[in-house]
Amino acid sequence: MHYKLLSDADMKAMDALKEFYGGAKEISETIWKMRDFETRKKILAEKGFGKMIEEAEELVKKFAKAGDYEKENNIKYNSSFGVATAQVSGWQGAKVTHHAMNRIAESANSDEPCFVASEFISVVALTDNYIYNGDLMATLTMAENIMKVSKFCSTNLISIPMLESRFQKLEQVTRKKFERADAGNGLSNLILKNQGTFFGNFGGIEVANDNHLVYLDGVTRTALANGADFFLNPSWSTIVAVCYYGRDIPNLHIKISMMLATQNLVQFRMLLNIMKEYIRDDMTSPLYEINIGNGVSPEIFIQCAKELEDSGIKGISLAAHIRINPDLGIAGFDWTNNAFTVLESGTDMTFKYESDGTAREMDTMETYFLPEEERNANAEKIGDVIFYKSLRATKDGKAFMKKGIRTLFGGSSY
Repeated sequence: MHYKLLSDADMKAMDALKEFYGGAKEISETIWKMRDFETRKKILAEKGFGKMIEEAEELVKKFAKAGDYEKENNIKYNSSFGVATAQVSGWQGAKVTHHAMNRIAESANSDEPCFVASEFISVVALTDNYIYNGDLMATLTMAENIMKVSKFCSTNLISIPMLESRFQKLEQVTRKKFERADAGNGLSNLILKNQGTFFGNFGGIEVANDNHLVYLDGVTRTALANGADFFLNPSWSTIVAVCYYGRDIPNLHIKISMMLATQNLVQFRMLLNIMKEYIRDDMTSPLYEINIGNGVSPEIFIQCAKELEDSGIKGISLAAHIRINPDLGIAGFDWTNNAFTVLESGTDMTFKYESDGTAREMDTMETYFLPEEERNANAEKIGDVIFYKSLRATKDGKAFMKKGIRTLFGGSSY
């Protein structure tokens, strides 16, 4: 017997939430509008970020070019190899991103010039302040419009305290109930019973009952306010929810975190089945990228890619951590040799850096969850960490290129 992943009541609640925000067409069109560079610059000038954006536009002109490296080293690509896409995590808000840009610009005339990764990930709690005060939009503008990265992934944590009035409206719209506690100052937060903290389970894996609706609400509000179109996913239930909710919103995507432990083919096939259940007519899915778990061998990674191709599902990339934070996994983790094995087999891969492999100050998971004031106070230190991650990605990317593996960096690096 085949059981549907979502009940009629589940789908009705999500449909109601989507209609509350204007429907799929309105959401999609607003995302496109809010990604426009001039629109963002105008809004940011009003919010006090105008000077930062102007400085970023000048900084990017100084960046080293991957294209120059290709010419200087007479790089020739082997079409039988896979394509490597550089990804760096930890772009923790506007001040951090701006400082990292300074470091990248300064490196252009050094012995080790740094390129911009093709994809960025940020693990900043999507609080109202971050969503609406211009900080997130300034970060997106520097990343997407100025450094021209292909994707910027924001992280929605269902445990974030939000307005009690918003919870009440969410209950009214969806006809679901959310168990929450008073957080003071008109705020409430979902009660997490497994971990018991605001940021339990690395940012919201505890999606009990109907809490996937809180995730969808946060994603939608962020997308409408900033043009953000790519979000880290914290749980199996929210994967199902987004695959249904986003099936008619073509520019809304999620990334599967390695925290879901897609460590083997059985778990990978679970994802394929979820996607196929709510696949779009063009065989694409709201799921854009799957981070394969750290424990996977290169052979299993390659087999995942083959089964993805056989499924007929289009437009999905597979990513692997190359280096990770010292507190995220085994000490000295290094997947570089495995990455060569994957790419030389003809398999495309996004190569990701949670760390540069060095235990630097602020190179920890804890840094991802710093309060806003503390994060801004440490912007230079955190920006330095991002720079060194980007530099490690550059070094490894150059090694791929020399081997004949086509390697993709951000648009500003060309």
